[in-house]
Amino acid sequence: MTDVQRYARDCFRGVTSDRLGVELEFLVFDADNPVLPVPIARIAGALPALTGGSRVTFEPGGQLELSAPPDVLPAAVAKLTADVDAVRLALARAGLRLGGRGLDTLRPAIRQLREPRYEAMAAFLERPHGLTMMCSTASIQVNLDFGEDPRARWERAHALGPVLVAAFANSPADGWASGRQAVWGRLDPSRTAPVARNGDPAYDWARYLLDARLMLVRDTGGLLPVLDGSAFRDFARVAGRPPGEDDLAYHATTLFPPVRPRGWLEVRYLDAQGAAEWPVCVAVVHALVTDDRAAAIAMEAARPVAHRWADAARLGLADPGLRRSASACFRAAAEALPRLGAEPALVARVRAFASRHIDSGRSPAADQMEEMFA
Repeated sequence: MTDVQRYARDCFRGVTSDRLGVELEFLVFDADNPVLPVPIARIAGALPALTGGSRVTFEPGGQLELSAPPDVLPAAVAKLTADVDAVRLALARAGLRLGGRGLDTLRPAIRQLREPRYEAMAAFLERPHGLTMMCSTASIQVNLDFGEDPRARWERAHALGPVLVAAFANSPADGWASGRQAVWGRLDPSRTAPVARNGDPAYDWARYLLDARLMLVRDTGGLLPVLDGSAFRDFARVAGRPPGEDDLAYHATTLFPPVRPRGWLEVRYLDAQGAAEWPVCVAVVHALVTDDRAAAIAMEAARPVAHRWADAARLGLADPGLRRSASACFRAAAEALPRLGAEPALVARVRAFASRHIDSGRSPAADQMEEMFA
């Protein structure tokens, strides 16, 4: 069998700089009739050339994703802002608009992409929550270098998760501030629950890889879903051959914990934000995970709520404990951002977001609710 422990340890070996990469997902709506489905071809045909270097891809339901290459904070935000603005204006000319929320509650979940990976994923995850996740959710993923101390950043990204989920909850549905998180929470927990943290991140990740259910195997007939509950440690029995490292690496891409190591740190638990708000989300996450002084303050503030993932998704900042922790975290982030090279305008946007949402105890979801019932 391939050496799972070695593979897991390699996932924590990355560059020691402080770059970040950002992956923005957007729901795309018809500007005149937002309940209409929008074909991917219509979106793709309207897209402009992008000068910021972002890669354009689509999720199974037609969600548009812009993935920016890694760079230092000011350059990463500036380049991706230019690309988002170009896309927003081009889509507007085509009668389309970028959504500003993390869950589509207006349209039924309809899968547009039919690649073998998505066919196998749909068979494994089943309806309704698997289809909703694939076709109706949108998120922000922040990718961070591990720096000099991967274990510290791994711990910070997890411990701060509930506070950040609450602060940026932006997908109200069925009584949840983050309906997107609620959808993910109803999927296979062996691949969506947080990785257990017992002191050695590589060991913990290796256990997670082995214990997670096997979604599919690759053979000469393509990608075959595995529906009998087998874990990756059962690969040889299921596939009739021992797994190679390619099998393990592919298995890892089918796992969606809130934080995932891939030679860098993927923070995956954040709801999509509007075109004007996503830089705040990115800047705050980057500051709290990578700046040691800000992280020390944030970790102490987050300690009482560090395991309250479900409360954060359901209640958002309406919960007093999460709101108190978020207030301290945002102050620490705003103070750290100039040290990280952030432009004054970005620092001002972070402070304005804190004033509007954190101080008032109103996650962005509260604004979405007001718009829905206006």
